[in-house]
Amino acid sequence: MSADFASWGRIDPRLRASISVDAYEEARLTAGRDAFLPFGNGRSYGDSCHNDQGRLIDVRPRSRILSFDAGTGILRCEAGVTLRQVLERAVPHRFFLPVTPGTAFVTVGGALANDVHGKNHHSRGTFGRHVLSFTLLRSEGESLSCSRQHNADLFRATIGGMGLTGLIGEVELRLMKVPSPHVQQHAIRFDRLDDYFRMIDRIDGEHEYSVAWIDQLAAGRAAGRGILLAGDHADGACEFPDVPKGLRLAVPFRPPVSLLNRLTLKAFNLAYFRKEKPGETVSTVKWPGYFYPLDAVRDWNRLYGPRGLYQHQSVYPQAQAPEITARLMETARRAGHGSFLTVLKRFGDEPAQGLLSFARPGFTLTLDFPNQGEATLRLLDRLDEIVMAAGGAVNPYKDARMRPDVFAASFPDWRQLEALRDPALVSDFWRRTALHLRH
Repeated sequence: MSADFASWGRIDPRLRASISVDAYEEARLTAGRDAFLPFGNGRSYGDSCHNDQGRLIDVRPRSRILSFDAGTGILRCEAGVTLRQVLERAVPHRFFLPVTPGTAFVTVGGALANDVHGKNHHSRGTFGRHVLSFTLLRSEGESLSCSRQHNADLFRATIGGMGLTGLIGEVELRLMKVPSPHVQQHAIRFDRLDDYFRMIDRIDGEHEYSVAWIDQLAAGRAAGRGILLAGDHADGACEFPDVPKGLRLAVPFRPPVSLLNRLTLKAFNLAYFRKEKPGETVSTVKWPGYFYPLDAVRDWNRLYGPRGLYQHQSVYPQAQAPEITARLMETARRAGHGSFLTVLKRFGDEPAQGLLSFARPGFTLTLDFPNQGEATLRLLDRLDEIVMAAGGAVNPYKDARMRPDVFAASFPDWRQLEALRDPALVSDFWRRTALHLRH
């Protein structure tokens, strides 16, 4: 069976061969090497979710919540359940995801396999920290129960392992008790990048969540201006409905050219910056609006046009963060590229949960660029060079083009994952990086 299993970046949106979980369970014992790869909900930006020389295992039909204990907050579900489904079940009982990325349409299996981080890494670490156990179906044997006590090597390799260690079946999570799912937000407008770095220690110390939007195209004295969105869960007196039924807009078709160019981005960035008053504004925000603002616009990635988008996310040491952040944004400006979503966040000191977990102490900057072909690829290579020279790393879960040497320097433990990789599973990302290095 073939279908459009495109990644979110849609750099190469071709039809791809797939197989159901049921069919894979029957075929796995006779599967050849590198024949399959699990596929969640297509929210990875690059080719870590593709295996174009084999078939994808579509896990989306395996989407049942199997149990939820409203006393302890422990939830057990199948890997194809989305984070939105988890929240719809848990929020009425005043539980919330302890860690969530910027979209609720990620599957639980995908969140585990990418060891996603959120706006509260400084206080809660990554998603994998809150995973208690999971089942893992290996092609050469039976389903294994993996936890920190049982099959611990596979447990650690699967967290952040990009779906390469086996097919994740059921997952047990511990959710977080909250007085309200909604957020008391502190929107702090700052006029230059140095202002952000001067206040981030205090803000992270005072609040559960913090993330900054940056106007990447602003130059001169305004370079690095932005809005820091800090927050904490509101108190129990908040009167918003538990699961708001907001209007969901949509981009109905893919335009023939990207609508996100320097002219439109400059206008958008200026309007977004000015919509917040100078100083600090405190308000109560519904949880979908704080955690998942872009989920309100279905297929928003279509705005990037038929050539898709590249996302570049990196992490680099705290001591050099002001300089490196400014250099990355300036390099993109000089190359004629504007980033629609420019997000800056500090990671905490929580130890990595997986062999290939991306989050580590330092600052992380995310940039989104419309695909302009070779010009964009040259820019991304230059951004890699800046990050690697600073002793940083590039995120493989968001990548569609990094060189093997950049991957190896970012993740020196990659050989341990290769040793534990299920022989029937591989991705296009792993083939062009790790397997290239191995040979």
